[in-house]
Amino acid sequence: MAPTSETLTAERILEATEEVLRRHGPAKATVVDVARALGVSHGSVYRHFRTKAALREAVTKRWLDRTSGQLSGIVAADDRVPEDRLRDWLAALFAAKRRKAGEDPELFATYMVLTDENGTAVGEHITDLETQLTRIIQAGVETGDFTATDPEASARAVFQATGRFHDPCYAREWEEPGAEGDFTAVVDLLVQGLRRSF
Repeated sequence: MAPTSETLTAERILEATEEVLRRHGPAKATVVDVARALGVSHGSVYRHFRTKAALREAVTKRWLDRTSGQLSGIVAADDRVPEDRLRDWLAALFAAKRRKAGEDPELFATYMVLTDENGTAVGEHITDLETQLTRIIQAGVETGDFTATDPEASARAVFQATGRFHDPCYAREWEEPGAEGDFTAVVDLLVQGLRRSF
């Protein structure tokens, strides 16, 4: 790529890094490759990200944050019934993970390697998702739709109980016949439990 007159930003570097990872994979992608794709020196990349590990962690966090961002709109929809928001949130999480795995399998596989390397980014992502779930369940408690005595513990339980539908280690199962039906059955059971007391 030829040098451009655009200002080099962290976001541009992360976009280029994602493309380099897609082409070369995590084992072969280097900071020099990213710099070359941007038409800058590798020193320019290091001014934004001090190490290769920092760059890889930032690109992993960006990838995970996309999912969190998509889901946050459902959480914020206070005009909707909490049960509907919970069902929609879980369905959107499942759909987002399936889309990532199905539409760009090479990049998905690359990110599985990167998330294994970056426990901090993954831990923060899971905490964010559980916090979003807690807000929905707490709203349900406040409206009387849910009787959960501890919304935070209930959110963790819901997240763990639906792991088969969002944990990347189950990605191969997401397109199997019956996956949608299994998802619906699990969500129905969890909603019934929240109505009674979790």
